[in-house]
Amino acid sequence: MTVFHRNEKKEPLPDALKGGVVAIGNFDGVHRGHRAVLDQALELARSRGVAALVLTFEPHPRTVFRPETPVFRLTPAPLKARLLEAEGFQSVIEYPFDKTFSQRSAEDFVKSILVDWLGAGGVVTGVDFHFGKGREGGPAFLMQAGKRHGFDVTLVDSFRDEGSDVISSSRIRDCLAKGDVVGAAGLLGYRFTVEAEIIRGQQLGRTLGYPTANMALPPETELKPGIYAVRFRQANGTLHDGVASFGYRPTVTENGAALLETFVFDFSGDLYGQICSVSFFGHLRDELKFDGLEPLVVQMKRDEEEARALLSGVTPLSDVDAKIAF
Repeated sequence: MTVFHRNEKKEPLPDALKGGVVAIGNFDGVHRGHRAVLDQALELARSRGVAALVLTFEPHPRTVFRPETPVFRLTPAPLKARLLEAEGFQSVIEYPFDKTFSQRSAEDFVKSILVDWLGAGGVVTGVDFHFGKGREGGPAFLMQAGKRHGFDVTLVDSFRDEGSDVISSSRIRDCLAKGDVVGAAGLLGYRFTVEAEIIRGQQLGRTLGYPTANMALPPETELKPGIYAVRFRQANGTLHDGVASFGYRPTVTENGAALLETFVFDFSGDLYGQICSVSFFGHLRDELKFDGLEPLVVQMKRDEEEARALLSGVTPLSDVDAKIAF
């Protein structure tokens, strides 16, 4: 997988990627709805024997226009790229999005990016994709531009689940805000996963017999505070079951920042400084304040037992899930 960060140097794309099929979108979450677009692009690229690429935008446009309320990213750029690689794409183009870029005309977007730089042979995107200043570039414009410049355009309808509701990143965020990681996984097609550097905490868990690997997630993370059954992946790929607490540790701190603390089963070693990932399999209970450390430890033992039992029978939801959480 090659990730390109487009910049003003206008570095050329390798010849092997020129003339490929380009899936365009933000694809936050790389969820089942996105896969309707992504699968179409992959199928078209395979049938033509050309590269399959994704053109996406960083940072998320909503964060650019509303920096005071940054969007809760389901998949920050590095994780999104790995998910797209797991889907089968050869390259991801992470195009920088800012207010200046948003003022470019739709025709400039097509000519400078799709035609001159990518040399796109085909473009696949959703029927609601708009681009260019004032969102002037819509489906009809893109179809006409393809005819003018010699690339095919495939527009894909919104994908709906069994209940006929559109699968969207917003629905998934709503699930996570309720602690419904099982519902979120059903919409994603894989277990919700976060990744971050392991940092030092208070090291209280070590004294209680429950040492934890601690991660500071972005402040806009909207996961419901609570206790979760998880899978923990080290930087070297080694996988462990575990139980994680996300929240504010009300028994031992006051007004603390949210922290993800994972007790990794059957592991001892130094993880500090590693970029690790945690995949969520089930919500065990809400975050509680206990009357001292003794009842907290008693509950932690129960949480461990419940998490071990839950994780003992899990199976992958998809090929992507197997690569991410198994």
